[in-house]
Amino acid sequence: MFARIAPRYDLSNRMMSFGIDRVWRRIAIRELGACADGDVLDLCAGTMDFSVALASRSRSLIALDFCQPMLDAGAAKVPTGTKLRTICADARAMPIDDASLDGAVAGFGIRNVPEPERAVAEAWRVLRPGGRLVVVDFFQPRSLLARVMDVSYNRVVLPLVGGLLTGEFSAYRYLAASMGAWCDRSGFENTCREAGFRTVRGWDLFPPVASIVVAEK
Repeated sequence: MFARIAPRYDLSNRMMSFGIDRVWRRIAIRELGACADGDVLDLCAGTMDFSVALASRSRSLIALDFCQPMLDAGAAKVPTGTKLRTICADARAMPIDDASLDGAVAGFGIRNVPEPERAVAEAWRVLRPGGRLVVVDFFQPRSLLARVMDVSYNRVVLPLVGGLLTGEFSAYRYLAASMGAWCDRSGFENTCREAGFRTVRGWDLFPPVASIVVAEK
């Protein structure tokens, strides 16, 4: 499914989010702090938007995703000379050494991993002490405004516009359904704590269809 939507994935994201996804990524990188200057993992990287945003800053980057066509679609966007390694692998069993990275970012991907708690535990494993995991995703909404936005945007606009732009209506219906099956933000924060992260905090972004969680090892 992800391989089929890869060629038009970036276009559909820009159209569906009205470009606000770029703002969300900037906030996530800001929350990485000094970790963004070191060795960073773009987890569930997709077409590597985070890798592109970090290219001029990070000492080295690893973009990991389980779908090679998504990584291939993003490769051309990464500036020449970027110290980037792409890995097609399962987020639950990353072929990365223990305590070898300073930071990890994940944008709208961990909810698609079976047993997401294993992906979070793997992120903890590969981070050095003091490293940070920053996750931006569509969690189950809690506030009234967030629930209204979820019903109107995530469950109606996203599958309709994404389907029209890519021709893959079933794929975007799945993406909408995956949000409904996902935990709320506090539940994911607890998952991070159970994985061993020491300091965990999160908040809703604007508009409140997405949220951010920052976890420190």
